[in-house]
Amino acid sequence: MRTLLNVIWLIFAGLWLAIGYVVAGIVCCILIITIPFGIASFRIAAYALWPFGRSVVRDPSSGALTAVGNVIWLIFAGVWLAIGHVVTSVPLFLSIIGIPLGWANLKMIPISLLPLGARIVDSDDAWPVPG
Repeated sequence: MRTLLNVIWLIFAGLWLAIGYVVAGIVCCILIITIPFGIASFRIAAYALWPFGRSVVRDPSSGALTAVGNVIWLIFAGVWLAIGHVVTSVPLFLSIIGIPLGWANLKMIPISLLPLGARIVDSDDAWPVPG
């Protein structure tokens, strides 16, 4: 079922989302000082291509620079990306068939808001490791 949903997602939404994130990543990498944001954009692009069966987990060892970077990202890009994900999920929810795709779109909001210090893992590996 995951594969079928991923293929449908790729055709109707994922490819365009991924292209947008890749373009943003290239621009961030060209600007040198924003390379960490570019790497985060590439990571989100890979997640946007194939979201079903994957989850976002926070890295507890990320430090203060990650927090500062996330605040900068939130102000300049994160809020707008989150609004875009919400707006594009509405038509998906209105079509009964698109409800799982709408959920996948909403599932991307946390990483589009605060991408630094987050890892994308298989859903089977998403449980936190003790200690």
